[in-house]
Amino acid sequence: MNNSVTNTARLLWAALRALLVLTLVTGVVYPLVVTGIAQAAFHDKANGSEVRADGKVVGSSLIGQSYDLPLKKGQQTPDADLKWFQGRPANGLGSNSVNTRYKLILSGATNLSADSKVLIQQVKDAKAAVIKDNSVPGYTVTANEVPADAVTSSGSGLDPDISPAYAELQVHRVAAQNGLPVAQVEKLVEDHTEGRTLGFIGEPRVNVLQLNIALKDLVARH
Repeated sequence: MNNSVTNTARLLWAALRALLVLTLVTGVVYPLVVTGIAQAAFHDKANGSEVRADGKVVGSSLIGQSYDLPLKKGQQTPDADLKWFQGRPANGLGSNSVNTRYKLILSGATNLSADSKVLIQQVKDAKAAVIKDNSVPGYTVTANEVPADAVTSSGSGLDPDISPAYAELQVHRVAAQNGLPVAQVEKLVEDHTEGRTLGFIGEPRVNVLQLNIALKDLVARH
């Protein structure tokens, strides 16, 4: 009986020591080491790829933002604020229906098939809006000039980038809305166009948030 109690106590003490050691190693030491390496080697990415303007964080370079006007009375969907460059549609985003205390946005794709009547109508409506919004005196957008990313949402619905073609399509409208020369806005897009990663991965892109920050600075100087 005494041996049984002694063996049980010994096993429990060994298990407790293992628990304490593993808790220390995996719960304290390992997270601190990984955090330290991340802060030293990848400081920007480890902190959320923050984008700063006027001394404060205004967003992340990895997450798209909307540039809309305030909702009018009785309006369900806000109108786009046309003085800013617009990002991709966010049709895949859903509202939080579980914890309604917080107004959370759920990212995701539409999950609509290519032959879905709903998706086809969304694309048609988006194309019509792009043509209407970006056609200004002296510059008319045609249907075949509208790139795919202007009328379709990404898999997450939070794509921070647009194609150079979509950015260039918006140049005349942005210039007119802000009273800027078209050439200056074109140069802004050119300066913020990034090439393929490592020269061959992905497609050329323009980060909408960073482009609009530069636009705001240009307007302030104009």
